[in-house]
Amino acid sequence: MKQDFDAIIVGAGQAGPALAGRLTQAGWSVAFVERKLFGGTCVNNGCTPTKAMVASAHAAHIARRGSDFGVVRNEPVTIDMRQVMARKNAIVMKSRTGIESWLRSMERCTVFTGTARFQSANEMRIGDTVLGAKHIFLNVGARPAVPDMPGVGDVPFLTSTTILDLEELPKHLIVVGGSYVGLEFAQIFRRFGSEVTVIERKSRLIPNEDADLSSAVQEILHSEGIQFRLDANCIRLEKQREDVAVGLDCLEGHPQVVGSRILLAAGRKPNTNDLGLDVAGVKTDERGYITVDDQLQTSVPGIWALGDCNGRGAFTHTAYNDFEIVADNLLDKGSRRVSDRIPASALYIDPPLAQVGLTETEVRQSGRAALIGTRPMAKVSRAVEKGESQGFMKVLVDAESKKILGAAILGTDGDEAIHCILSTMYAGAPYTTLSHAVHIHPTVSELIPTMLQSMTPLADAK
Repeated sequence: MKQDFDAIIVGAGQAGPALAGRLTQAGWSVAFVERKLFGGTCVNNGCTPTKAMVASAHAAHIARRGSDFGVVRNEPVTIDMRQVMARKNAIVMKSRTGIESWLRSMERCTVFTGTARFQSANEMRIGDTVLGAKHIFLNVGARPAVPDMPGVGDVPFLTSTTILDLEELPKHLIVVGGSYVGLEFAQIFRRFGSEVTVIERKSRLIPNEDADLSSAVQEILHSEGIQFRLDANCIRLEKQREDVAVGLDCLEGHPQVVGSRILLAAGRKPNTNDLGLDVAGVKTDERGYITVDDQLQTSVPGIWALGDCNGRGAFTHTAYNDFEIVADNLLDKGSRRVSDRIPASALYIDPPLAQVGLTETEVRQSGRAALIGTRPMAKVSRAVEKGESQGFMKVLVDAESKKILGAAILGTDGDEAIHCILSTMYAGAPYTTLSHAVHIHPTVSELIPTMLQSMTPLADAK
């Protein structure tokens, strides 16, 4: 059976439902395809569940620190994992069902459940149904990558998806991967009460960030009792009687870490392998990400790729911005481009690390004349009053244009405060616009103007 529509949207992640809303409001008929869980990674096994667990872990951490605030407790803090997971699941389910209900009730939108596969450049098959459209939008997301390492087929392990189903606290969680996903789970489960060891191939954590940020993050996590094994080569999974183990070759330390659970947090891979892209002629790169131009069009006219599957961003906010770019260009004759987007991300350990624009390393590598300003969070009244003064903030400015090049805040509420810097960057305003601003006291943001008023040449900074 063949059904024709103005558009086919595949995948109910962040970009897909919003795009369906804009297109149907413009009078388009839309076939919407989702094969499993509405809401995509963010709602089901990404931002929503993990940040719910971060909140539970933070509550446990503050409860244990009660005496620091003059709050006396008579019993030790314990974790009810079933209750933690029930809270998380309730939050997830509310978002998931809300998105599905919205789509199913949307005028001019027909929802199909199943796996869509290209039959031609303008046709996709779902079971016995063939959908035809001149416009096809792929929002199929990504999933945890499982590295090809010795023992991976013989030893049980967790991924960032399956760890969300745990209802018993691991005695010792071994995390393979010292970047965003691995570090968030490492701190969550350490605060829940597990012993935690993080194993990382590189010589430092979050290797794509500046070395000073990496060092500070490791210091914060180590102060909470998390152990680290860096420069770990030849990583292999092993059985150890009733436990599991990770064998490794490091510059120092024992060649084996024994624990009760292993989490593989070693990146993600796009869900593009079963779309039949070759049938439609849609090109991918060597990792399977769909190749797109600056306006998210694929190699085939009439087909776009949005969200994690295009390799142009791995975050909820970049996926949603993909929707905005495509919708504005199609419906409002806009000329928006991916390259206009300023990189922005956050690592949601506690305190969080927020990063916008260029890193200090990237600025140095560019060879341009630049200024740098830094401030420890211990100088931020709000942080001191909250008893959360770990971390620091820094900003980099072009010495000639006076425009902000990038910034990072590792500290309490830094993921919110950094947006005043990001907004100044989008406005194309000189840093003096922000340095002359009067911010409310006491906030984290109020130290940003002060930091900007006392910058030094980058070449002199160490």
